[in-house]
Amino acid sequence: MQKIQLYIEGERVDMFDDESVVITQTIKNVQDIGKIFTDFTRTFTLPASKTNNKIFKHYYNFDIEDGFDARVRKPANIELNTLPFTDGRVKLEGVDLKDNKPNTYKITFFGSTVTLKDLLGDDTLAGLSSLISFNKSYDADSVRDALQDDPTTNDIIVPLITHTQRLHYNSHSSDTTAGNLHYKSGHITGVGYYDLKYAIRLHSIIQAIETKYPSISFSNDFFNTYNAPYYKLFMWLHRKKGSVENLSGVSQAVVDDFNNQTDANTLSSITNNSTLNLLGENIKYFQKLLILEVSTTTSFSVSIQNNGIEIYNTGQISSNTTINLSNYDFGYAGTVIYIESENVVVFTKIEWEISYRPSASQLYTKYYTVLNYGYQPIFTFDITQQIPDIKVIDFLSGLFKMFNLTAYIDQITNKIVVKTLDSFYLIGSSYDITKYVDVSKSQVNIALPYREINFEHEDTDTFFSAFHKQRFGKTWGKSEYTNGERLDGSIYNIKTPFSQMKYERLVDEDDGENTTVQWGWSVDDNQESYLGKPLLFYPIRQTGVDNTRIAFLNSTTSQETNGIGTYNIPSNSIALSSSTSSYNMNFFQEQNEYSPTDTGFTNTLFQAYYSDYITSVFNPTNRITKVSAYLPLRILLNYTLADRFVIGDKSYKINSIKTNLKNGKSEIELLNDL
Repeated sequence: MQKIQLYIEGERVDMFDDESVVITQTIKNVQDIGKIFTDFTRTFTLPASKTNNKIFKHYYNFDIEDGFDARVRKPANIELNTLPFTDGRVKLEGVDLKDNKPNTYKITFFGSTVTLKDLLGDDTLAGLSSLISFNKSYDADSVRDALQDDPTTNDIIVPLITHTQRLHYNSHSSDTTAGNLHYKSGHITGVGYYDLKYAIRLHSIIQAIETKYPSISFSNDFFNTYNAPYYKLFMWLHRKKGSVENLSGVSQAVVDDFNNQTDANTLSSITNNSTLNLLGENIKYFQKLLILEVSTTTSFSVSIQNNGIEIYNTGQISSNTTINLSNYDFGYAGTVIYIESENVVVFTKIEWEISYRPSASQLYTKYYTVLNYGYQPIFTFDITQQIPDIKVIDFLSGLFKMFNLTAYIDQITNKIVVKTLDSFYLIGSSYDITKYVDVSKSQVNIALPYREINFEHEDTDTFFSAFHKQRFGKTWGKSEYTNGERLDGSIYNIKTPFSQMKYERLVDEDDGENTTVQWGWSVDDNQESYLGKPLLFYPIRQTGVDNTRIAFLNSTTSQETNGIGTYNIPSNSIALSSSTSSYNMNFFQEQNEYSPTDTGFTNTLFQAYYSDYITSVFNPTNRITKVSAYLPLRILLNYTLADRFVIGDKSYKINSIKTNLKNGKSEIELLNDL
């Protein structure tokens, strides 16, 4: 029998001698291959002993001041025979009483990656306030420059994707229709800056997630700058269909002149020179005031945004004001101040006054102050306002589904280790468990419960993608894997929450020659502006003496002299030639839009990241073997789900393992190591 020790915030709790703690662990279950962030939870009871009453601060007595906060999960860890087994968090569910006296506490232990989902909750990408540092002006000069910026060295660029206007190329001098990219002096045609939007590198979003959530730190196994299929991906900043607008519909700017600092007494801080963070319990924040003093008399309004959502707006004012936000719960999300006006406004002071009362006898106040702040009425393309509306956890889940990633917590570094499934299995060791297996009973079952597995991006409804489906009867980029067989079973769908466009390479309508222009069109099949899901793509910079110059409009009546010869085109492939790179973001190998005769774009998402695993699952010799084993501590404390278990002369991958920590008995599902 093993001795189980549970610690909550470093304090050892008392446990019942006969309490059975059973956990199930799986990294990639063949019966639910689309499930990610898999880990375990376990609910069990603890005696209401003197020690536990102290730890839980007599939770049953709600008259106790500063008692145990059961709304928040507490750090915890489990040991077996005094040796570390696993870390996670504990949530107090309640207390059972007998004769009005506490009898047992009911708690749930959450594994570490389950805690990740709990930490992110319903937060969206708009709440990643550090992205404000990427804000750009939205005007002809700024958009033109970003359209030409090199995506290998810039995290914010503009791709040739229009939200409304259809583009074409006709070098005949008589074509003066809107959207003609051929430059001719005196013709007001081309792509208008106002029909384009910025895009951001996905890696910058990952870094912003780590900035907002200090307890989240990803390993660099996959999320790194040299992994081209990931690092070169960008997200189009398209939050609403049609033209770019600020949420307020007027010029606005974030106040970003604060000094970054942290105050331990009020559990508050300023980050990104703009973002107020309150990390204490909301009920203990006695006062939250925003004080604004002006030296001008022009009208303005103040928008307070928390987690990317406006929670307060002053409306039009023109004099000193104090905003009392004490009744607003900021949660653990960042809060940012926006000034809105069509006129110059000069502030002599902008100040947060935060008062925190940790106990009845203590009160702390902290002032965060900006002096002599001048607001200028320019149209700022605010990343947090323009980024697509998607939850952080859904964004991460989408990347995990795209690249078949696994995640687990490194118990030494506390980093979230992210690897492709193939690379994860490469790090495993091997344990011979033959002598620990209960040979009196076992099962060998079919490994494959599906006849078909479909892989696709959720949104392929933009014009060219929709036309592709209408013409060919097949969803653009979708893979329908059957191993070429007619099998029994159900259909399993793996679908990312992203949009994927089909792009168009333009041909000169006058002479039929290919141009170097490829573009995207964010409209539906009725050619109406379209929102859709977050769009991912690879930008490719077209430049050089042989590049097709395109006409660019600085306004509806003003054309850029001589056009521009360098621009970023959108692509589903990393490169325009498979000899440079064969990687692409289709699940199925489609004809490349830019180079249709190049058949070498073979490294689809399926082929590069799913093929080995899925083909082994469909292998007719594969089985799920179920055995019971009494594993010794040297295995229980050291194995990982990347390891192989050897029984006799056969090696197996671990599909799942369910272990009773009290008696050491494990129910193990194994897959042939093909």
